[in-house]
Amino acid sequence: MKALKLAGLALLLTCVSVNGVWAQRHDFANWKRYAAQNKELGAPAKGEKRVVLFGNSITDGWPGARPKFFEKNKLIGRGIGGQTSYQFLLRFREDVINLQPKVVVINYGTNDVAENTGEYDEDLTYGNVVSMVELARYNKIKVILTSCLPAAGFNWHPSITDSMEKIQRLNARVKAYAEANKIPYVDYFSAMVSEDGTGMNPELAQDTPGVHPNVKGYEVMEKLLLPVIKKQRK
Repeated sequence: MKALKLAGLALLLTCVSVNGVWAQRHDFANWKRYAAQNKELGAPAKGEKRVVLFGNSITDGWPGARPKFFEKNKLIGRGIGGQTSYQFLLRFREDVINLQPKVVVINYGTNDVAENTGEYDEDLTYGNVVSMVELARYNKIKVILTSCLPAAGFNWHPSITDSMEKIQRLNARVKAYAEANKIPYVDYFSAMVSEDGTGMNPELAQDTPGVHPNVKGYEVMEKLLLPVIKKQRK
């Protein structure tokens, strides 16, 4: 019996040790993704009015799909595929505040609803958005909030069947917050939703069900966003 107890204790200590090492090495926020690029950018030059686009895979894929849009308008992409608002908040200082931009464009929500880092909680997601806005404003960075895009579902988590309802509720809540706090709000959702209102317009999506925009989808987003960026850059 004593030997059995000792064996059990040894196994427990091994598990704790293994889990401890994993916890130390796991980069939940993926801070390293843009570390080199951020260092290379350095501080803004005199008169430079940086604009950072911050978000998930929708933002992450944008510079590759539409490089001329980023180059011509001197935009900085800081999207990371798969991330939720919890991870955004953790890396907001490294990938936004420390870059000293004039403007940050925040897109959020898709992966929260998809439950990429746990069960979806609208209050917490909304709170993460508000926290990012407050951090930006405290650091004298103008904010542009953009709606979560329509998504009928997620092929990596097909058990979620009420994504459109959750997305619309979150969008309405953030839009109301933006209006109350005089923050520009860009409504991608209305411009990209399908005619029947069940998901993303398939002509604007690169996947099924539509979650990620194709080139045509990004062009729609650009037409809505660019005039707002120009106004905030002044």
